[in-house]
Amino acid sequence: MPARLPDLHRFLTSLHPYDAMTAAELDQLIDAFQLRQYGKGQHIYDLGEVQEGLYVIHQGQVEVRDENDVPLSLLGVRNSFGERGLVRDGFAVTSARAVEETTCLLLPAASFKTLLEENERARRFFDRSRTRAKKHDLASTKVEDLMTRTPVACAPDISIQAAAQMIRDRRISSLCVAEQGALRGIVSVRDLAGTLAEALPLDTPVEQIMTPDPLTLAPSAIGSDVLHMMMEHRISHIPICEGPRLVGMVSQTDLTRFQAVSSAELVSEIAHATTAEEMAEVTARIPQLLVQLVGAGNRHEVVTRLITDVADTATRRLLALAEAQLGPPPVPYLWLACGSQGRQEQTGVSDQDNCLILHDDVTAEQMGYFADLAGFVCDGLNTCGYVYCPGDMMATNPQWCQPQRIWRDYFSRWIKTPDTEAQMLASVMFDLRPIGGSKALFDNLQEETLGRASENSIFVAHMVGNSLKHTPPLGLLRGFATIRSGEHKNTLDMKHNGVVPVVDLGRVYALQGRIEPVNTRARLKEAASAGVLSPSGARDLLDAYDLIAENRLAHQARQIQRGEAPDNYMAPSELSDLERSHLRNAFVVIKSLQSALGHNFG
Repeated sequence: MPARLPDLHRFLTSLHPYDAMTAAELDQLIDAFQLRQYGKGQHIYDLGEVQEGLYVIHQGQVEVRDENDVPLSLLGVRNSFGERGLVRDGFAVTSARAVEETTCLLLPAASFKTLLEENERARRFFDRSRTRAKKHDLASTKVEDLMTRTPVACAPDISIQAAAQMIRDRRISSLCVAEQGALRGIVSVRDLAGTLAEALPLDTPVEQIMTPDPLTLAPSAIGSDVLHMMMEHRISHIPICEGPRLVGMVSQTDLTRFQAVSSAELVSEIAHATTAEEMAEVTARIPQLLVQLVGAGNRHEVVTRLITDVADTATRRLLALAEAQLGPPPVPYLWLACGSQGRQEQTGVSDQDNCLILHDDVTAEQMGYFADLAGFVCDGLNTCGYVYCPGDMMATNPQWCQPQRIWRDYFSRWIKTPDTEAQMLASVMFDLRPIGGSKALFDNLQEETLGRASENSIFVAHMVGNSLKHTPPLGLLRGFATIRSGEHKNTLDMKHNGVVPVVDLGRVYALQGRIEPVNTRARLKEAASAGVLSPSGARDLLDAYDLIAENRLAHQARQIQRGEAPDNYMAPSELSDLERSHLRNAFVVIKSLQSALGHNFG
């Protein structure tokens, strides 16, 4: 029946988004509302039912439960519920019951749809995804949209004269060398000039002068990856490959319209610095880079990727300086980052987490070289502002500077005996990403470890349990569970109770689906593709993660602008009512996915 409450107009004008409506819009909406009354304990709707409409509590209390019958919220007067099912597919994604005698206002589904179509404020209020228009800049442009899709290539056995003719005739400055579609090398005009200087015969095979195994990127990389790689290594062309197969080429000319100047400048300056102190002068500008990127409206994954690129470049430059001082390494090694750098998710607050994998041929006498190398790099990173890891998860710790066979034993032991320490270590080490050195030392190790771990149901169950230790800061009543005491009283820990729960979920999904990428968004997307996570669950979780991560970055940017050191503790009062409502909905989504995962594993 239509609503017949004398104070309904005043009641609705005290709520978002109705408080911004004109009198005519509000009168029309009031006519659409229906009055519903429920007795204590009465079900309002059940999971999976057709969602009748949007409910607004006028009197009483309502308990909302997730798909595993776990309580999500205890709602009171002026709270609304049911919008998640309405904006998705029209079916309830939760269940709701009256805790006491309750009166609700029901806006029928058709009227709710009309409201979203005709009222921008209402649409923004109820739409959690907050989709932005795509930016046309280098930081958000995929390499596949920049590259030349038909790169000019030649066989390795053609003569340098024939190669020079191809470069002249095609009016290009470099030529890929490929065999059966697989990239073998690259030849540039400079290489050909060198052949003239050395008076090489014109029939010399091009493979003798090419740069073998050149640096490459995948089509899924972003334009800033191209620019940073060019500036760090002083090259002007980058082949684009899917596995070994050559699929494109990007040159400096391709980047003319796309400039991520600020981050590229930092990368360039660090790549050519001669001391850690020089690099520190550059990394000191990272906070301002964060402010500029956030202020320009870049998505959080772009901001954190560009900031991580700076850390990666600093690490590789320190490795090069260490080798220049210590001499060539006695055996191949690989420097890896874990934690936020490993996941390419660094913000304005980052310590260092890293390790070294050494070739199995390393001897006890040679270990001293790598201890010195680790000390040089970790000290340099600390000088640059990437402070020492409080848990000593660094290559300077002998435990994390070991031959490949020892690392195999580590992972094998953690998987076979998943005690508390093993769970913690495995969680950290599943986020490893190669930074500098011989990547081959990690490829087989990662694949083998994911395979063994995913097949061990006990280990997976322990990892699931470990992932549920960090919970969203939801209060029982319609609010947030803020920190109760101490320095950060009345704030939300946007890292440990916001971002980390999603990172943990992504790690478990990656384990279940044997997903190799370590970036959280990439894991969630591939989990949906692999069937580990439902498409709707992935969509909801990605939206929730994006919202939380962007609020975290915006909070840090505000602190930097005020001259404060950035942290992860945000007061809800920093946000508007609309923003608080969206943030709480995001936390509810995460709690629901945690509940589902815990339920599936008992």
